[in-house]
Amino acid sequence: MVSTSAALERDEPTADRVVVGVVVRPHGVRGELKVEIESDNPKRFQPGNDLWLAVPHGPARRVHVEAFRSVRGGALIALEGVETREAAEELRGARFEVDVREVPPAPPGFYYHYELVGCHCVTVEGEELGQVVDVVEDGGGHLLRLRHGAREVLVPFVEAFLKRLDVADRRIELSLPPGLVETCAFES
Repeated sequence: MVSTSAALERDEPTADRVVVGVVVRPHGVRGELKVEIESDNPKRFQPGNDLWLAVPHGPARRVHVEAFRSVRGGALIALEGVETREAAEELRGARFEVDVREVPPAPPGFYYHYELVGCHCVTVEGEELGQVVDVVEDGGGHLLRLRHGAREVLVPFVEAFLKRLDVADRRIELSLPPGLVETCAFES
């Protein structure tokens, strides 16, 4: 989730589900997975929970969490039925997902990444800026990565620039300083 000044949770769109973690690699020989957590909800991965697992080469399936422990840079997770390093290796790059209806509404002034990606952006003057293709965290805040044809531009997602955001209409209206788009634009 992002606000115009802070982030709480990183979620991305996948139809009716949002990403809450990504399998980085196997850990050990008993099927544990090293996972990059992309959610600030610590209860999502509690033992006993069921999640969707979208594997790189196949359909998503429901999985049952048997064990979870936090480690530097993420977590180690054991899933029911994944008992060998080889089985865990097949899940490298898989995404843990939850149904979008399981995600609580964002507090006023905050937005989930999946709510912003895909929004159409324009200036208050009506200039076409493009579509949000990513929300980038740069250490000093969040940037909307906008694409319009071959042009991309990174625009700070700050309250001072945000004039209107309608998640339902998938539209963001921004008031940008003169020259910002020309200075920050690049060809993709």
